[in-house]
Amino acid sequence: MNEARRRELLAIYRDGLLHNTLPFWLSHAVDQKHGGIITAVDRDGTIVDTDKGVWQQGRFAWLLGELFNQVEPRGEWLEIAQKTVAFLNQHGFDPTDGRMWFHLTREGRPIRKRRYAFSEAFAAIAYGELAQATGNDQLAAQARQLFLRFVQHKPEPKFTDVRPTREIGVPMITINIAQQLRDSIQLPEANAWIDRGIEAIRRYHVHDDIACILETVGADGQRLDHFDGRTLNPGHAIEGAWFIIREGQYRNDAELIQLGCRMLDWMWQRGWDQQHGGILYFIDVDGRPIQEYWHDMKFWWPQNETIIATLLAHAVTGDPKYEAWHREIHDWAYRHFADAEHGEWFGYLHRDGSLSSTLKGNLWKGPFHLPRMQLTCWQILESLFPTEE
Repeated sequence: MNEARRRELLAIYRDGLLHNTLPFWLSHAVDQKHGGIITAVDRDGTIVDTDKGVWQQGRFAWLLGELFNQVEPRGEWLEIAQKTVAFLNQHGFDPTDGRMWFHLTREGRPIRKRRYAFSEAFAAIAYGELAQATGNDQLAAQARQLFLRFVQHKPEPKFTDVRPTREIGVPMITINIAQQLRDSIQLPEANAWIDRGIEAIRRYHVHDDIACILETVGADGQRLDHFDGRTLNPGHAIEGAWFIIREGQYRNDAELIQLGCRMLDWMWQRGWDQQHGGILYFIDVDGRPIQEYWHDMKFWWPQNETIIATLLAHAVTGDPKYEAWHREIHDWAYRHFADAEHGEWFGYLHRDGSLSSTLKGNLWKGPFHLPRMQLTCWQILESLFPTEE
């Protein structure tokens, strides 16, 4: 990557985060009355629903804590993160079993809980960043407890035992949460859990014979010739790919870097929309029809994850293929998702790139994938690419 392009991208990611994405959420979505964040906002930041997703509270507090620890110790960021975690402490846990809720009213009254423990996972990294920022040992202990609750959680079965399955989401998120907690609180179990997550993906989900990362497989990794087993989520696999590439870079492990790059290569080939551009949401491993009716939409987060993965792969390997892919996905995503008038990104487009919804947030979309992309790419450009004097 030449210096002019590096500087151009650095400004886009750094300035976009600090002067566009973050101000959008701080201006429109912080709940000054009850604490935490309201993420269901329209294009201009108008609140359209006041319910709160617990995932998004943890993710937002993590973002602000990460910025405080890695970018600048701004008191405003720390104060809002602390108030968000205080909201979680007061309202985010079911006192009957200690599990975290998924969906709350604005005031914090519980609406529902999910089978999986992803609320705990994202809360863990929030507590970890605040522990690092404040030196609070109690927060560090809570972060570790939440992480262990996540990785040790056994969800209630959704189906009968006729066709047991495993999905890539749990080992993938395990890798990333453990990486974050290794950085923030020096989690003693981090490397062991990262190894377990990588091994699960490699053993069960990486299928070399068809050059594919399967989202859902049988209990022993076997392919399932049914809708669920054939459905691929390229953005999910690509997100996992950059977690593994980053781990390989951290450990100076060429084999892990190669594994992550192989995952990226396969899922780019399957997920990139040759007709319209961008990463498709769902595709069928055999090219057959997909059951989910939103299969050919373009969601914001697979584009974010692919932007990170291609830039990181280029930085670590020097392969010009990844620079070309990064230019393709970066340019397409910024051309279609970014809102030049009100800031931030739209979340949902039709396959051709036209706008499907003006929503900037809901229970699923909040200040996480986009600002994490901007921050991560900023860090990659500053630390992994040589500068020209």
